[in-house]
Amino acid sequence: MDKVMTTPEPTGERIKKYLREGKRFDGRSLLDFRKITIEKNISKKSEGSVKVKIGKTEMVVGVKLDVSAPYADSPNKGNLMVTAEMLPLSSQRFEAGPPKFDAIELGRVTDRGIRESKFINLEKLCIKEGEKVWTVFVDIYSINDDGNLMDAATIGAVAALKIAKMPKYDEESGKVVYGELSENNIPLTESFPIAVSVHKIGESLIVDPTRQEEDLSECRVTLTNNKGEISSLQKSESKELDVEEMKNIFEISEEASKKILKKIEDNLK
Repeated sequence: MDKVMTTPEPTGERIKKYLREGKRFDGRSLLDFRKITIEKNISKKSEGSVKVKIGKTEMVVGVKLDVSAPYADSPNKGNLMVTAEMLPLSSQRFEAGPPKFDAIELGRVTDRGIRESKFINLEKLCIKEGEKVWTVFVDIYSINDDGNLMDAATIGAVAALKIAKMPKYDEESGKVVYGELSENNIPLTESFPIAVSVHKIGESLIVDPTRQEEDLSECRVTLTNNKGEISSLQKSESKELDVEEMKNIFEISEEASKKILKKIEDNLK
């Protein structure tokens, strides 16, 4: 019987050596993303939904809307709630049960990037000031984790919000007509938040790591870039960064976000 020859997985030291030489094992440069694809309207139960793929990483994002009371400090604005679940089917690392730190961080970083960029016009989601507003729920689910779930989550959230339709609302009864959508989109602004996570591995800065690369990351900085303006920033892991590295990270984020924005727009046509 013929033996099947397999290529061994690259070790951490080999990956670091390649990165120092400006190379990666999948042929990309340090600042290249893998192929991004977006499949629209995958759920019949949501107002808008997408499946996002970045290489082998897959996430599903759905948008739902309901009517509720506004927050006390914003009586004339709608609400936004973003939650994330790391499903066990996507990785052996994830377990069923209450959300762990990674899932909580993923939801909060995505929420902050959307909220601080003013991507959703929350004032237009007010039905009756101080009493009734629309609440936008963004639910994020990991399907396959091959690295960079953070950026995939924001891409999916933005894409799902872009295509979502408002549910029909019966003003006489003050209730949502579930299962029926209007022709109106969720009110969005001209903003377009794009999250780009830059990882430091050894002395190298890279974007869109595979799972093997991400496991070697000593520091991650996630910048949500809104057409050249930073709307949020999150630093994870303990490795320090000097001023020059931070300058490079800002430049990397801005350039990468332009390319991702075009890919999203092309996928949503």
